[in-house]
Amino acid sequence: MCEILCSTGALIGKPNNRDYRLLEEMSQQLCCDGFEFMMYESWYQEEDRLTDFLRGREFFIPVLHCEKHIGENISRGGKEELEDAYRRFEANCRIAREINASKMVLHLWDGLTSDKNFRNNMDAYPKLADIAGKYKVDLLVENVVCNCEDPMKHWCELRDRYPRIHFVFDTKMAAFHSQLELLYQPEYKWLWQEGHIRHLHVNDYAGGHKEWEKLRTLPIGLGHIDFEAFFRFLRGEGYQGAFTVESTAFNNAGMVDVSILNRQFEYIRSEMNKC
Repeated sequence: MCEILCSTGALIGKPNNRDYRLLEEMSQQLCCDGFEFMMYESWYQEEDRLTDFLRGREFFIPVLHCEKHIGENISRGGKEELEDAYRRFEANCRIAREINASKMVLHLWDGLTSDKNFRNNMDAYPKLADIAGKYKVDLLVENVVCNCEDPMKHWCELRDRYPRIHFVFDTKMAAFHSQLELLYQPEYKWLWQEGHIRHLHVNDYAGGHKEWEKLRTLPIGLGHIDFEAFFRFLRGEGYQGAFTVESTAFNNAGMVDVSILNRQFEYIRSEMNKC
């Protein structure tokens, strides 16, 4: 049976002071199987307290989402930027090992620079993979939105150069680039046949092609993604991997509406249990 995870980024954010201790209370109210832990830059200074808290509560956290600004550093390039990116990436891997997370989601490119200097991102991947391997973490490159090209093009370039690379597929980011349906096409069947896609992020999107002002993480059903077709395809492929729901569930006051998330967990279960 597939694991359905909740991103801690759906619960913990700026309005509630990014207080990771809220996870203890929220975990009792959510009907997910575990969590994908979203790392924030401000938490490096309390790495030991963070890992002590997470280990002490017996949370099931099989996936850590790497701090996003690392990809931005890599995109900009230069010796100092890269050294800082590798240093922080290793801290993320260390945390993943401490909390028994076996997968790491990475924005290989990110920020305003995005994929403008994609060669920097391509060249950095082996070093990142080596660090992740040292900590026994499966590194998954996400189909992050692009300023210049598109994520599927970059995935193809990465796979050609690094044939054993692994990916996490995000529905919202694919829909933003009008690339969700590419997943179903014969020319991209290698993504499944060669075992590249190891994890899925399931979120809705309500905008048009590269409509930046509508790039928000929406709950299933509040956008225009055809999730019936998406889950029908996954069932046909025999997908048995995990899902993460990332839809923001807190308001401007930091209050979390767990019902928004629980409805999505149940929907995914019902879809994947269909014959």
